[in-house]
Amino acid sequence: MACVDTQETLKANRRFIRTAMRAPVLSREREVELARAWRVQQNEGALHELITSYMRLVIAIAGRYRHYGLPMGDIVQEGNIGLMQAAARFDPDREVRFSTYACWWVRSAIQDHILRNWSIVRTGTTAGQKALFFNLRRLRAQIAAADGPLSPQARQQIAGLVSVDEAEVAHMEARLGSADRSLNAAVGEEGELEWQDLLADDRLGPEEAVAQLHDSAMRNRWLSEAMGRLSERERTIIEERRLREDEATLESLGQWLGISKERVRQIEHEAMRKLKYAIIQRAGSREAVLSAA
Repeated sequence: MACVDTQETLKANRRFIRTAMRAPVLSREREVELARAWRVQQNEGALHELITSYMRLVIAIAGRYRHYGLPMGDIVQEGNIGLMQAAARFDPDREVRFSTYACWWVRSAIQDHILRNWSIVRTGTTAGQKALFFNLRRLRAQIAAADGPLSPQARQQIAGLVSVDEAEVAHMEARLGSADRSLNAAVGEEGELEWQDLLADDRLGPEEAVAQLHDSAMRNRWLSEAMGRLSERERTIIEERRLREDEATLESLGQWLGISKERVRQIEHEAMRKLKYAIIQRAGSREAVLSAA
């Protein structure tokens, strides 16, 4: 059944290519006329003719990316999306042919599709990483004389050409040199274990999680009790300076409380000393109880 689907897909791709190649090549004047009809009058027929006439451009660009292991039909389809985006945005009053303008949109759409689907791991996020992904094989063939890992000198040269760090070149070399591996793949010849069985779980165990929640609740209770020993002004300063994400400045608190910022600093220092003493005292009493038990 999969074979039949593949054959049908290949036939559909061939039909699409034949149709695209039969579309007439537009003159510059006709191209401008269609672009204006769409831009000014929202003439969908003009937009369709403009897009159809440049399907061959999509096919030519898509052919350069066939070695990335993705279905050619999907690559062409993504290129068509880029072509439609270019047609919708093209300004006919600019002194540039539509094919020149559309090339960037088509190439960008295809490259984004490949980066999203080539691996389950996100491969290129920055412009430099994206350029490295699509040019490393070509640069490697030009610079490296032999197969195998790149030499430090070759990595340095490629990093300079693509404007990335040498570490990124080494990382991308490793990514391109290995395929994704299923976590359900068997380990060893007998296959009793899967790769996922060997992964360490960094999450807390049930006992550790409960203990952490208990300790957190206890610390919050101690802090609340210690805060109760402060004066109203001391609590206000500690809350505004220590317990908020956007802490207040000494100057703003001083203006609010009607005192100097140096006085605010002194009150804060004294309040912190009281809190520390109260919490240490509370912790000491708990240790005494635990020792007696």
